[in-house]
Amino acid sequence: MMARSGVYKSEVRKARDALIAQGKHPSIDAVRAEMGNTGSKTTIHRYLRELAEEEGEGHTVAVSEAIQDLVDRLAARLHEEAETRISELQAQHEGKLQEKETLLAQQRAEIEGLSTQLQRTEVTLNAEKHDLAVARLALAGANTTNERFTQQVNDLNDRLRDNEAHRQSLEDKHRHAREALEHFRESAKAQREQENSRHEHQVQQLQVELRQVRDALTGKNEEIIQLNRQNGRLSADVAEAGRKVHKLEAMVRQLRQEIEPLRALPQQLTEIQQQRDAGNAQIGGLLNSLEGARQGLQEQQARHHALELELATANGKLVALQSASVPDLEPATRNHGGT
Repeated sequence: MMARSGVYKSEVRKARDALIAQGKHPSIDAVRAEMGNTGSKTTIHRYLRELAEEEGEGHTVAVSEAIQDLVDRLAARLHEEAETRISELQAQHEGKLQEKETLLAQQRAEIEGLSTQLQRTEVTLNAEKHDLAVARLALAGANTTNERFTQQVNDLNDRLRDNEAHRQSLEDKHRHAREALEHFRESAKAQREQENSRHEHQVQQLQVELRQVRDALTGKNEEIIQLNRQNGRLSADVAEAGRKVHKLEAMVRQLRQEIEPLRALPQQLTEIQQQRDAGNAQIGGLLNSLEGARQGLQEQQARHHALELELATANGKLVALQSASVPDLEPATRNHGGT
């Protein structure tokens, strides 16, 4: 049966008188036991003292009763101190229990937050994996494009070497033709000078002979005819030389016509060089794009590694919190049941 919080003075008086009637000493514990273990010992002691003072028995108390009364009072004081200490300990226990429950709630909230963060991390990791796959595909495409442009550059270089060899061959032909024309001109000039010299010499001879003929006109008719014939031959030689000159001039015109297409070779060579420079610039751009893709891939790999580290840290912290929260729950549950 649970004790009441307070007792009445009449109840203490009735219990004391019942003990005296039974021949027992009305001590505090005996009176409390007679009342059914109800009431505070201090209150019972106070009521007994008041009853003794009212009945005038204070001066007739025996030494043993005084000692017993002192013991009862000490016991009541100790009981009060014990109840006070128990109340304080119970309050402390309830405070610690409340702190444990608060800490447990915080840990549960933190676990839920970490779980949510873990889910977000997994989603981010999956997205990073997808981005990494896309970057790898882009890198493969860039490598293919780079190989294709490299092949185009090699083909352009081969064509450039072929055009350079053809141009060199045409320049050699042009140089040989120019040398042949110059040699022909020199030969024709030397032949004309030789013919002119011979003609002048012949004219001089004719003039001498003419003077001689004038001196002896009558005897030199045959010589005049012979000189006329020689003059005709010289005229034929001059005409033949003129025909040769015309023929050489026609050959020169033909050589010029053959050389004319060669004048476009520098322009074609310039265009080929421009195409080569454009191809090199395009290749440079592709190489820069490839380098950017490689850097992006390295950044994606670094982010992927950082996310894996963050995920491992979150998992370790989650396991540590779970392992730390389970032992704390059991003592808290036992203490709460005991209370």
